[in-house]
Amino acid sequence: MTSSSQHTEHDHYYVPTQSRLPVWTAFAMFLTVFGAGSLFNDMSKGIESNAQWILLAGFIALAFVLYLWFAATIKENQAGLVNKQLKHSYVWGMGWFIFSEVMFFAAFFGGLFYIRNFVGPWIGGEGAKGVTNYLYEGFSYSWPMLSNPDNSLFTPPTEVINAWHLPLLNTILLITSSITLTFAHHALRARKRKQLNIWMAITVALGLTFLFFQIEEYIEAYTHLGLTLQSGIYGSTFFMLTGFHGAHVTIGTFMLIVQMIRGFKGHFEPDDHFGFEATAWYWHFVDVVWVMLFVFVYIV
Repeated sequence: MTSSSQHTEHDHYYVPTQSRLPVWTAFAMFLTVFGAGSLFNDMSKGIESNAQWILLAGFIALAFVLYLWFAATIKENQAGLVNKQLKHSYVWGMGWFIFSEVMFFAAFFGGLFYIRNFVGPWIGGEGAKGVTNYLYEGFSYSWPMLSNPDNSLFTPPTEVINAWHLPLLNTILLITSSITLTFAHHALRARKRKQLNIWMAITVALGLTFLFFQIEEYIEAYTHLGLTLQSGIYGSTFFMLTGFHGAHVTIGTFMLIVQMIRGFKGHFEPDDHFGFEATAWYWHFVDVVWVMLFVFVYIV
């Protein structure tokens, strides 16, 4: 094959070089999931666990692998090695990734809807399957569930999170962060480096502040409200939805920090900054999910 034909082929198809990073990523994710699963199992059994160290090792390994992977991708882009077809692949890849995240949260919101509108009333003797009330005679269903069908198995919370306190503050923080990120994007397109760096720093600060208040909310839930993972279905759905969202905010904040550092280094061009755009897509998606959480978990 001649060099001209090779060049033409590579304009249409991208063949990545061999790398061990996918294998190391799979191993890091295995450690993370195994450590988390073991930790939750041990907590449910009330036994002392060392699984948190496996979970921590998984997090560290995954962070290190992603650092190497993204550093290599950024280096290739800065060197001008990324052609049009590969950029198109990045766009589709990020689009499908966000779509998978939409389905991920759709499953949990669907579970919350099914529990609140079908299973709970059925156990309380309502609806077409209300005969299941015979299992827990005298149980009256209401949401949030401050009383479980069998309180001997779970410890119900004494109160629920006040939606108009920390959750409202966090909602304002995230919505504001989407606005500041949009300002940063416009500054990038206009070649205004100083404004780009300022707005990115503000956006990162807002993301970190959100995480701080999320931790404060969890501390309040556990220490003052009795709202824990052992609180029955209400506690399970609450921490499942808000916890996974918090994990996504953490990932998004790291992504924002990377883009901020790249901005300070002079990376990005008005017509070539997909790394920034991909991060913005992800952050806006996380913000939309939080607004839905605020409405359907804290208010309704």
